[in-house]
Amino acid sequence: MFKNILLPTDGSELSERAVLAGVSFAKEAGAQVVGFTALPDFRAFTADADMLATTEDEYLATSEARGARLLATVENAARSAGVPCASMVARSSQPYEAILQAARERGCDLIVMASHGRHGISGMLLGSETQKVLVHSAIPVLVYR
Repeated sequence: MFKNILLPTDGSELSERAVLAGVSFAKEAGAQVVGFTALPDFRAFTADADMLATTEDEYLATSEARGARLLATVENAARSAGVPCASMVARSSQPYEAILQAARERGCDLIVMASHGRHGISGMLLGSETQKVLVHSAIPVLVYR
């Protein structure tokens, strides 16, 4: 049923567990996976300490290296399971939009992603990329918790 599964990751422990579950599901389904991460754009005015402490070029290089590390986790899990894997990085201040765009561009028929389970006030204040993907996605989303 599913042939091309998008596995977004933010590098959190829960996200890594969702990647492993997604790779396992892909193996059972005979599907391939697309590892994906969204990196924030550099902004001169920000509360992100990484952006405040570096120049734009330094920040971009550091974030690219971080993205490569995140995707290596997906690639290694897929390789170990014998699942075909492609990887994709995008720059976006709205990760949920980048996730949905990546799914469209790569022809994915399922998104498997983690939810940190934020609810109540913290969910309203911090928002949930998973919730936004669920609301706006035209394809199925499997949420790992």
